Amino acid sequence: MSAHRKRTSCRICGGPRLRPFLDFGAMPLANSFLRSEEEFAGEQAFPMEMCFCEDCSLVQLRDVIDPEVLFRNYVYVTGTSETVREHNRRYAETVVKLLDLKPGDLVVEAASNDGSLLRCFQEYGVRTLGVEPAANIAEKARAAGVETVNEFFSLRLARQLKAHYGAARAVLANNVLAHVDSPVEFAGGAAHLLEGSGRFIAEVQYVGDLVSNLEYDIAYHEHLCYFSAATLVRLSEAAGMWVTGIERHPVQGGSLRLYAAPQRDRADHAPEALAFVREEEEAGLNRWECYEELARKAADHRAALRNLLERFHEEGKVVAGYGAPAKGNTLLNYCGIGPQLLPFTVDRNPLKVGSFTPGMHIPVLPVSAIEERRPDYVLILAWNFADEIMRQQTDYRIRGGKFVIPVPQPRIV
Repeated sequence: MSAHRKRTSCRICGGPRLRPFLDFGAMPLANSFLRSEEEFAGEQAFPMEMCFCEDCSLVQLRDVIDPEVLFRNYVYVTGTSETVREHNRRYAETVVKLLDLKPGDLVVEAASNDGSLLRCFQEYGVRTLGVEPAANIAEKARAAGVETVNEFFSLRLARQLKAHYGAARAVLANNVLAHVDSPVEFAGGAAHLLEGSGRFIAEVQYVGDLVSNLEYDIAYHEHLCYFSAATLVRLSEAAGMWVTGIERHPVQGGSLRLYAAPQRDRADHAPEALAFVREEEEAGLNRWECYEELARKAADHRAALRNLLERFHEEGKVVAGYGAPAKGNTLLNYCGIGPQLLPFTVDRNPLKVGSFTPGMHIPVLPVSAIEERRPDYVLILAWNFADEIMRQQTDYRIRGGKFVIPVPQPRIV
């Protein structure tokens, strides 16, 4: 069976009118790091094309990679960032207060990664259960004291979990709705698992920020959908839920947090959520022309970033990368930035150190390489953590080092 296939219908409304606007060409899998140069020749690349649904406005990829290929062995862990740790702490506090969670109440997280978020809930005495498909990451969570089921979350699994653990007061889905090819079925599983007073709470990267901040690099094969408030409302309706709230959060370059409840007692969507949808319509997020313009700006950005790095190279300056995030690999491959322009990048994640980035084959070194090699510039590929990174690298800056933040336009700070 092929690891790749193309969709012909929308993931939310099922409509056939998927109109492509940004074709990345053949791209490697953004989290498939290579361990040696011998692996370069056999590396696979797959088509990747962003589309706009002319029926419901969901932005999505046509191209689907078998999730067994993408997620069964994974290198991204949530616990390495100070920013994410603080976000998780506040997130847990908010949900505990909102639902008045008591010891013994069950909180389930789908795609729970290393259990970082659930550990914040454990501090309040609630029961937690993680569901994580990557065996290596699930084992990390268990070692940290978070009971974790090593499976993909689905309606079928939700039924099994409810029968074994009981109904949940909250089902969390952080940065995973975008990863599933059937988000309606996924959200329906969450609805089934909830108590009547429970909430499905999901965080997704916001397509509005993608457009306004030119964050096209958040596109990679794992990210099948790019949500707006309007498409989250439609998703909730299709999954048998009503929206009790939608909030904006700065994490991950700009995110939405959805709160939804099962429609066992039918209610209207929250007025503030519907007001959010109207604001998006006024901003044009539901129109094809918005995304046509995004594609033009992405091409211009590619030229600007390459020109900057080529100028540094001609001047004899050394540029290093900071971070080896999936988004960085999209940026490097789309812009054609290889080891000649970026001889190495660094990362705090030990699962990535010692490897080579997908496609461009840039070595990933420990963060200490910045101090040891003292590059003239550091290109912050993990730009959503730019403030945290620059704070950690104060000594580098004091010695005259400079940072390049690539989005929304390349700038030197």
